[in-house]
Amino acid sequence: MPIPLLTPTDLTAVLGLGALVLFLAALPAAFWGLMAGNRSRQLSTALVAIANLFLAALLLRRWMDTGHFPVSNLYESLCFLSWCASFTQLLLMRISHHAWIPALTTPLALGTLAFASFALPSSLQTANSLVPALRSSWLVMHVSVIMASYGALLVGSALAVGVLLANRDQAVAIRGSSIGSGGFRTPTMAMGDNSTGLASETFSQAERLDNLSYRTITVGFLLLSIGIISGAVWANEAWGSWWSWDPKETWALICWLVYAAYLHTRLNRGWHGRRSAALAASGFVVVVICYIGVNLLGVGLHSYGWFLGS
Repeated sequence: MPIPLLTPTDLTAVLGLGALVLFLAALPAAFWGLMAGNRSRQLSTALVAIANLFLAALLLRRWMDTGHFPVSNLYESLCFLSWCASFTQLLLMRISHHAWIPALTTPLALGTLAFASFALPSSLQTANSLVPALRSSWLVMHVSVIMASYGALLVGSALAVGVLLANRDQAVAIRGSSIGSGGFRTPTMAMGDNSTGLASETFSQAERLDNLSYRTITVGFLLLSIGIISGAVWANEAWGSWWSWDPKETWALICWLVYAAYLHTRLNRGWHGRRSAALAASGFVVVVICYIGVNLLGVGLHSYGWFLGS
């Protein structure tokens, strides 16, 4: 008896379910890594890496089936956002084997994929042809950059939440450099001698998270800026107007202003530690409203078959 082949829809569902199971398995390992050490963190990272490959295969399969970049509806963009968040997590783990990184970022990738898989009705998970306004070469450039910026900003804001939670009995300060990530050396004066020496000092967990959050948000902010500019060019090409104060455009601008304020206060006003982290953490809510909240209302030029606008 021949074995029935999986249809493209079934294959997409299997890949999505596989990635979801892997994220679920990685979650307890990520939290256990806060106490158990490197082995649990390595297991969590390996599971997230495999889940990331599953999501990449899912997106590639959708691309092959539809013939266009897989960000045309909320399900596809949520899967892409989950891939971006998990990929950012893997990059951060290459930079620093910090126990808080998987504990803070794995729930983000898991929650995004779970929302896409279970909260959305099946009609919104089905691949459809592009509406006329989206049939442009700008689709890949604009939407992919915007989604990558959301992934980096959400991860950076999640790390900022870790700054608020880690080492709560210690002060958190920018020491040495805002882009440092490990330790630095301070001058010391020898007793009874005019000579000076260098003494090593290690960053606390909160300070290391603060540095990683700053670096991640900086990258996300630059990507968001490029995404907004490319979106304005595309809007002028599609609708004859660079900026129309569409709800999505307005909230993207608010998002940009929040993170611009974070970078400004940190670099020019001397904000650091938990006060700076609190501002970065508030950006998490703004990104969620910009990405999900506006689409829940189904209004504006950017609501193509999402929730109330379907």
